[in-house]
Amino acid sequence: MGFVVCGGAMCMCSFGAAPSSFMVTPENQVMTMMPIATIMDNVSMKNIMPFGMCSSLANPQVASATAAALGVLTPMPCIPVITAPWTPGSATVLIANKPALNNSSKLICNWGGVIQITNPGTTNIQVP
Repeated sequence: MGFVVCGGAMCMCSFGAAPSSFMVTPENQVMTMMPIATIMDNVSMKNIMPFGMCSSLANPQVASATAAALGVLTPMPCIPVITAPWTPGSATVLIANKPALNNSSKLICNWGGVIQITNPGTTNIQVP
């Protein structure tokens, strides 16, 4: 069983240079000390904050900077581009009619990065 993810959790991208705070807005209407997240809390710059510098060559900014540097990988500022919800989420716990987000869920950035929860923000509420 994983832990439920709430606001203030920490996450990391496989192509990012730094961890980032995960933000959950109170629209889900379920709170512990902080609002609890669902798989639909996947909006860039609202829920998913930048991870410092991006090193993915699928990111057009990184590809351009790397080409300008004659092939030397040149990371550029991270701007996550997310088009799909977190997967898999909890199969049995719903929050506002959406599956709850647990710390084993992953999110894929359009630039190829895998975003995962490194600290769920709570360790006393478990969800499958």
